[in-house]
Amino acid sequence: MNDEYALDSYNTVNTASTANDVTQSSGGFPFLDMGTSFVIGLAIGYFLKKFFKIMLLLLGLGLVVLFVLESKGVFHVDDQAISNGVSSGVDGFKHLFAMLKDRLTHMELTTGAGAVAGFFAGIKLG
Repeated sequence: MNDEYALDSYNTVNTASTANDVTQSSGGFPFLDMGTSFVIGLAIGYFLKKFFKIMLLLLGLGLVVLFVLESKGVFHVDDQAISNGVSSGVDGFKHLFAMLKDRLTHMELTTGAGAVAGFFAGIKLG
């Protein structure tokens, strides 16, 4: 009888601590339950999208200023030079994107998929 009581109290305590662990890990911020490689990919993807948005903002601002100054007769803007500059910038961004994606894929054999998934989730969230 004494052994049965000890077994029952052990199971009760063990079940309660397991329930607390599940409750604590499933609440709050969902990315805390993810793996390290996913979080690394998430951070890189988020940064990359924000960086791209800031670069587009600065490029747009620069082009508007150039076109306004051209309309005022301050100087002449060569359309081909602008097109070549934007094209080289897009190519550089594509190279950076591909390099980061390849690097995340080769982090480790088991965590590469998590890093790439985090990368695309970061791009989606950014």
